Amino acid sequence: MTVPQAETEGVDGRSLHERIAADLRDDIMSGELAPGASLPSTARLKERFDASNATVQKALQLLKEEGLVVGRAGASVTVREHRQRTVSPAALTTADRWLAEAAKHGTRARSVLRDVAEVRPPVDVRSVFGLSVDGTALLRSQILLIDDEPAELADCYYPLGIARDTELMERRRIKGGAPALLAKLGHPARRSVDRVSARIPTQEQYQALHLTSSTPVLRTLRVVHGDGDGDGPVEVTVMVKAGHLYELQYEFETR
Repeated sequence: MTVPQAETEGVDGRSLHERIAADLRDDIMSGELAPGASLPSTARLKERFDASNATVQKALQLLKEEGLVVGRAGASVTVREHRQRTVSPAALTTADRWLAEAAKHGTRARSVLRDVAEVRPPVDVRSVFGLSVDGTALLRSQILLIDDEPAELADCYYPLGIARDTELMERRRIKGGAPALLAKLGHPARRSVDRVSARIPTQEQYQALHLTSSTPVLRTLRVVHGDGDGDGPVEVTVMVKAGHLYELQYEFETR
């Protein structure tokens, strides 16, 4: 039996200008509209989307605010040089490696330490560490910037039994990075497991990453397992990437 289309498809409740921006955004990020290409004229967009001039302009303004297109009075709106980077999660295991990878693309990258504190972690982090509802861990929070544009938040959590009375507790960058220090403390990393999800940004993420629309973020929960005696997870990192700046590339062998 054929299921009626109305029963299989949901209704897009977004405003029309957001829907127009979403379709054009996909054309840009997929390469259908290449860097330097002109967007269709306002007249063609009005016809394509059955929209008013004001609605089309609101959609284009969203794309301008996201930095995907540029335009000025009397000239066509054109696609900016792509800023989205294809990254391999396995290659970006630390902030230092993230910075080195960004430098390969000719960009200026840096990290800023936002906070170091004993906190009650999110529920998925508490679950990994086996903490109670009120259990705490050490947080080292950073923001990573590319050409001074916020690109990623990285909240790294450590068991207090490992972190207490070590350099991890100090509010400064760790020479050689946290993995080197963990290895020095007898907790070398053995393997990492990532869980990646796409989400609408929280208010804090929206503000910290200077987002301008409902573009989703990529949230990665990375669990690092140690290789020391009796080690369980030695680090859990919650990474939040601006969705319009990243795509993830996974490679694996098929047999």
